[in-house]
Amino acid sequence: MKTKQWLVALPLALALASITGCGMDDFGKSGVPSAGRSSIDDATTATKQVSSEILDLVGVKGDATEPGPRVSECGGDRDRETYYQMRHPWSLVPAPGQRLDGVMERLRDELPKHGWKIVQFERDNSRNQNFRLTADHDDRKFSVRVVHLAKNEPPQLSITIVSGCYQVLDGQRVDRY
Repeated sequence: MKTKQWLVALPLALALASITGCGMDDFGKSGVPSAGRSSIDDATTATKQVSSEILDLVGVKGDATEPGPRVSECGGDRDRETYYQMRHPWSLVPAPGQRLDGVMERLRDELPKHGWKIVQFERDNSRNQNFRLTADHDDRKFSVRVVHLAKNEPPQLSITIVSGCYQVLDGQRVDRY
């Protein structure tokens, strides 16, 4: 795995592992909580819904990247043909005249009103000191990480939605990664 991907994947895995409200029996050895049983299509729809809700809470018009949610392995000792999780990384570049000032504070304040628990809100250790926020939704078994790349040209938000670990429905198997 490339270093940059690893730097993104590790904090997201740790964020998911920090989701509370799950009994220890809900976790595999990977530390990712169980999200129950679901078809990949239904899990994709749920992930798109969470992404859409986050976009609404951002409250800034702009261009969001198009690639949709993708299936990934849960890791640990879980069978990759039976268990999977959803990841939806995307970014938002504000439309002309729109600014990202205050968006991280707005998310910090608004996400808890919608069932999210803020688990991290701080500047990172990068040269640019990007602001990052991580929040978990215990009931829905999703985690979101938002990074405000204020010094990018143009400034943008990098957003990643990650689900808990789903198990396929009886008679199905994970057939796409």
